[in-house]
Amino acid sequence: MKLIIATIKPFKLEEVREALTGIGVRGMMVTEIKGFGSQSGHTEIYRGAEYAVNFVPKIKLEIVVGSAMAEQVVETIKSTAQTGKIGDGKIFVLDVQQAVRVRTGETDADAL
Repeated sequence: MKLIIATIKPFKLEEVREALTGIGVRGMMVTEIKGFGSQSGHTEIYRGAEYAVNFVPKIKLEIVVGSAMAEQVVETIKSTAQTGKIGDGKIFVLDVQQAVRVRTGETDADAL
């Protein structure tokens, strides 16, 4: 099993969710986060004063899938979330040792 962690631009969330559902992803966790990378934030003007915005709003997706499906999920996120502009996000893939469904006690692939 693999844990895929992706950061994407907020306006891409629904499009990415639909694409992942379309390839058979049955669940994901979504968190609103703030961060920066190459983008290093930006400046905004509010009521005539300029402010440095050091952290940019992002969405973090956490998806656990079988190892065989991981590459397809990564490709789907990459192609759907891409705008071609700085700040499109990152994708990380980690190994998952165990998964347990709390309600039924099912484990590993059955828990997904």
